Amino acid sequence: METIVTAPLPFPGRVVKQNHKDKATVLSIQARLNAMGCGPIDEDGDFGKQTRNAVLLFQTRFTDTDGLPLKIDGEIGPITWAALFGAQSVPVRNDTSSALLTAVLEVAVSQIGVREVPPGSNRGPQVDQYVRSVGLSPTGRFAWCVAFVYFCFEEAAKKLERSNPMVKTAGVIDHWNKAGAQNIPRITAARASNSPSLVKPGHIFVISHGAGLGHTGLVERVTGGKLVTIEGNTNEGGSREGIGVFRRPMRKIVSINKGFIDYSSL
Repeated sequence: METIVTAPLPFPGRVVKQNHKDKATVLSIQARLNAMGCGPIDEDGDFGKQTRNAVLLFQTRFTDTDGLPLKIDGEIGPITWAALFGAQSVPVRNDTSSALLTAVLEVAVSQIGVREVPPGSNRGPQVDQYVRSVGLSPTGRFAWCVAFVYFCFEEAAKKLERSNPMVKTAGVIDHWNKAGAQNIPRITAARASNSPSLVKPGHIFVISHGAGLGHTGLVERVTGGKLVTIEGNTNEGGSREGIGVFRRPMRKIVSINKGFIDYSSL
């Protein structure tokens, strides 16, 4: 007897939750929830309270594809989708949409491993270059996560013999605000959480810590609702005010509480 192998049901690009209108998608979810022992529920294409409760049960019983707890919210974003239908059901995005962003990431990768000298000083031969690139004196011992991103854009623009479109600033929230004022495309946290497929390699993520403080870095890869990022002024734990340039493999799109800035069209 011939075995028919079917491809994993692909993630639809947006969060599936109560009152979702695509009945075919909901039917597939309901069938999978029943198959995973999180029913029985009616397979009727209606994402109502019964289906939401089954999703909640699934999220309490199962982990994500990295073995970490799922967020228990009754909604099916890319991380829960991958847990439900398999990791291959959510596409991995490696490619940028512009030559500039490709070059920016190449510069960023070349800087992984740079460390402050001494640690905790916001100084060091390479760190000083980042800070100078935004017009500041490194003797001020400034936080430098934005300066690192700007340096990457500046070096990439030089390589391509073109102008640098990134806002010249050392402030995380200042960058977000000025990008908006200059009509530079931004994806708010709410839009990114609801439609994770909008987030792509080369985007700049922006996190607000309140009181005008924040952290930022570059998205290198998007996979299953999670981001691989390259960040300056951080550490292995991903905090702000860290000691160097690191590749961070586990940031979630939903953890980016301000949004993303997209220079691909500029």
